[in-house]
Amino acid sequence: MKKNCLLSVDWDYFIITTMENWGSYYENQRNIINSWYKRYLQNRFNGKDIRKMFRLSRETENFWKKIKACFLFTDDTKAYVSESHALSYEIAAENDCNIVYSFDAHSDLGYGGLSSLEFETNCANWLGKLLKDKIIHQANIIYSPYTTEKPELFEQINNKFNVRYIELSQIEKTIKVKAVHICRSGAWTPPWFDDRFMKFVNALGMKFEIFDCPFRKWNTNLSYSEELYYLMA
Repeated sequence: MKKNCLLSVDWDYFIITTMENWGSYYENQRNIINSWYKRYLQNRFNGKDIRKMFRLSRETENFWKKIKACFLFTDDTKAYVSESHALSYEIAAENDCNIVYSFDAHSDLGYGGLSSLEFETNCANWLGKLLKDKIIHQANIIYSPYTTEKPELFEQINNKFNVRYIELSQIEKTIKVKAVHICRSGAWTPPWFDDRFMKFVNALGMKFEIFDCPFRKWNTNLSYSEELYYLMA
């Protein structure tokens, strides 16, 4: 079978954090910006700077060089940028992709076993839904070195579908990429890294379509009313 590959890259693959229980599976204005200010203020009141709890991996600087040594990009390869990783479902379907390579801190297979694949497509189950709906026949997950997830968490889905957990070094060379999708996942990635995110996107060196991914302005010079607003968010 001809391999039509979707290469999907989540920005949180590069995020290193010491903060626990900071994520959310819901992607909305509250979680992609307001909650970051709330976390910032709560930590500031305790004498901590939340920005020191997050670092960006240096791998962002040579990631595309490594990727292009494994994957084959052509003039027909399409590139997309979005806020939500859920868009990968539509991209795979519209571009007739039958295999996915996903670089992510999360599997996005569905976080409730097979029953989670009965829900509508979202950022937490899009990859599992692609398998369930038989749009793809194989999912390859390259976990971030900084993830806290374990493959055994998805035992039901792993046993039913063709899911592989691999390292970059295990990727078969010269796999043709039909489409590449880069998502920001703002509920998990700090807004003060947004300028680095766009630098990373541009380093791909391709024209891309962007969907619902506005730049998040990060300004900690807040008024008292703004602080109350974010703390109550």
